[in-house]
Amino acid sequence: MMSNNNIPSPDQDACCFPVSGSRSQPDLRRKGASSFLVWVLASTAFSCCAAQAADPKKQARPVVHHNPGKAAPVAPVRSKAARARRATAREALESESMQVTAHHVPHGAVTTVSSEALADAVPGTNPLKVLARQPGVMFQSDDPQGMDTWSTQFYMHGFLQNQIGMTLDGIPLGDQEFHTFNGLNSVNAISAENVGRMDVSMGAGAESVASTSNLGGAVEYVSSDPKHKAGGLASQTFGSNSGFHTFLRMDSGDLNKSGTRFYVSYMRNSQDKWKGGGDQFGQQVNAKFVQPIGERSSISSFFDYNLTQSYLYQDMSFDMLKNGGYGIDNFYGTPNAYKKAYLSALSANGLPGGALPAGYSKMSDPWDASYYDGALVERDYLGGLKANLALTDRLRWESVVYGHGQYLRGTWANPYVSSPNGAPLIDQATVTHSQRFGFTSALHYQIAHNDISGGVWYENFHTDVGRFGYEEPLLSDVESGKAKPVNSVGELPDPYATLWGQNLNSNSFTAFVQDTYHVLPNLSLHFGFKSLLQTVRGGQYANDESYTGVGQIAGGSITTAKAFLPHISGDWHFLKHHELYFDIAENVKSYPVQAFKEGASPFSVSQSAYNQLLQNGGLKPETDWNFAVGYRFTHKYALASVHAYRTNFHNRLQQVTSGSIVNPISTVANVGGVTMNGVDAGLTLMPVKGLSLYNSISYNHATYDNNVTESGTTYHTKGQQIVAYPRFMYKASLAYEWRNFSAHLDTQFLGTRNYSYTGDMKIPSYWIETLGARYRFGNLGKYSRSLDFVQNLTFEFNVYNLTNTKYISTMGENGVPMSGDYQSFLVGAPRQYYGTLKAEF
Repeated sequence: MMSNNNIPSPDQDACCFPVSGSRSQPDLRRKGASSFLVWVLASTAFSCCAAQAADPKKQARPVVHHNPGKAAPVAPVRSKAARARRATAREALESESMQVTAHHVPHGAVTTVSSEALADAVPGTNPLKVLARQPGVMFQSDDPQGMDTWSTQFYMHGFLQNQIGMTLDGIPLGDQEFHTFNGLNSVNAISAENVGRMDVSMGAGAESVASTSNLGGAVEYVSSDPKHKAGGLASQTFGSNSGFHTFLRMDSGDLNKSGTRFYVSYMRNSQDKWKGGGDQFGQQVNAKFVQPIGERSSISSFFDYNLTQSYLYQDMSFDMLKNGGYGIDNFYGTPNAYKKAYLSALSANGLPGGALPAGYSKMSDPWDASYYDGALVERDYLGGLKANLALTDRLRWESVVYGHGQYLRGTWANPYVSSPNGAPLIDQATVTHSQRFGFTSALHYQIAHNDISGGVWYENFHTDVGRFGYEEPLLSDVESGKAKPVNSVGELPDPYATLWGQNLNSNSFTAFVQDTYHVLPNLSLHFGFKSLLQTVRGGQYANDESYTGVGQIAGGSITTAKAFLPHISGDWHFLKHHELYFDIAENVKSYPVQAFKEGASPFSVSQSAYNQLLQNGGLKPETDWNFAVGYRFTHKYALASVHAYRTNFHNRLQQVTSGSIVNPISTVANVGGVTMNGVDAGLTLMPVKGLSLYNSISYNHATYDNNVTESGTTYHTKGQQIVAYPRFMYKASLAYEWRNFSAHLDTQFLGTRNYSYTGDMKIPSYWIETLGARYRFGNLGKYSRSLDFVQNLTFEFNVYNLTNTKYISTMGENGVPMSGDYQSFLVGAPRQYYGTLKAEF
């Protein structure tokens, strides 16, 4: 069994504050930011921390057990009763060790983030944000918890979330983009509190992962199992802006001698937007059932129901940020909201009576700076049945059957289209109905020194997606109380028009074979390959040419086929505390499947543009070769790692946009090759019990190999850093634990990011800090017998963005311009406070 990868990351939220910008963009530095905090943390450079480092179970650390089920040596015990107690304790220790660390890792650069690391974040925090404490990983969101799926952006060693394979208990989660149809965002698939661990392949490949998009690694979520003892968990978090996060879970415990058990949980998360008006609400139900079969087999099932109803933050441009201010947002929830939107729409259409709010005329595009509202509604049903069967002592069979249904709509008030009744604006909604189902099946066989696996995955999905126009009322009717504006998160009226519509259908098939050969007890070599075949068919069912500006939306059939995608890796524990590994793989990403003007997909353009892509040979799937080497040092006083990588990327497809975000001018361009070289270095020091210091540095040099010619214009992109991902990142944390009290202080520096392909516009760098503390009261029975049922009572307090930094977080959610400014980034949340009380029963 090969070891996990990489330096342990601190078990707290990573944060930062901006220190630099460019002369052409507004300076986002907050004067008076705590330079002392920065000096304290920066002075610990090349030292590292994992929260609660004195307790190994509290670290998101690499697991290097060659025999993880083997317990520590036990001293001889004379008493028969004492021997029985010791045996029971030993069994419990082994069981816990196996649950947390003993899972099959068939290849090299893999790191595991434990449930303990996830629990140290603010309850409800997106697990990918916790993963972003690792070197080379970046997570961005406009809300502190990372729950707003419109704004979440995840990068790992230069690869965006739609280029990384993701699964939950073997169920494929597909592309993690907002407009994707072949999956489900991880925060909507499982409550963060139910995640047992995350196995992360940050290296060259993971051929066994069910994905058509894993160009740069994979993230495998594993849900926690129901507990053997009946009980419950209740957690309540209170936060800034009327923030409430509630989590309740009930475990049945073992229902019979075979160990049949289940749990059901409910999560509710709500918070007012920190600027503008409206709230962001979500609720989720998870259930898991486990039926052991004998001692080595089991059947389990997982169910997820998710409902999201959120008002979204307005996308911004540099012009809006400079001339409108950091706090500009949509009108909804502010005084006279509809009137301001109505008069602004009159102004946008050059109609009499139009007027802009005070100060808006300073902006070059004041009509797109604030719409009446923008909102998201999503309902998901996800279910999977998994069989893990030991057919013989050496042969194991794992299979998963799953299904997923989704209703998703995103709405924006459009000030450029008039309603049939004469109102100068409409509410437009992009509505998606998606269904997908599939299965995976794999065999694992152990013989001699070999761990051999082979398996297949099949999936079908069907999507109906369309944009509809809804009539908004006249201002006079609203002011007289006769009518109300469209409720974007409620029940929508019948649309007056279908602006455009598409049907999309896909069939995907992958197969893999792999073998890990244990040459010596401390040396393993891995070889495997993957085959992929995907066919997608699509076409329009409606098109209002006056709205879309095209005669026909893209339709046709495209196929991605790669028969042999090899993966080779090796792992060598050459001394007691030292390890070397390498990872090499070729990968492919199937053509993205997204709707009209909603992504870098062949189906996102007009029929003529689609035909031109086919005729010119510009439509090719994205492929790459990844190479990685690394070194790890593991000791009770220090943990260190160095990870170097190179990627040769071909046929990178990107969405290029301009115009208005409510109906943009959008094209898909093959920007050619990308050459990426990078290195991460990290160190954790644990000099005394309870104290840990963490530092990591990441450098990524990823540049375009070619210039790009678009609409007759050549853009000089060659040699420019790829958009959205920084060249330099630094992360540090200081943590201390004493008895029942623990505290941590974290910082993160994110370097400058290219906003345009030519690099003439850049996102300024920033720092951000987080502070957290926790006190464990333990079981309340020690204070009063009547409270004996309350166990593990804990109070937590966290501060996000401690120095109240102003910074740009997510970028490119509406696409990226070739050069110049565009309305396609979101700003980060200001200082936020969270307090949590939780207990087990």
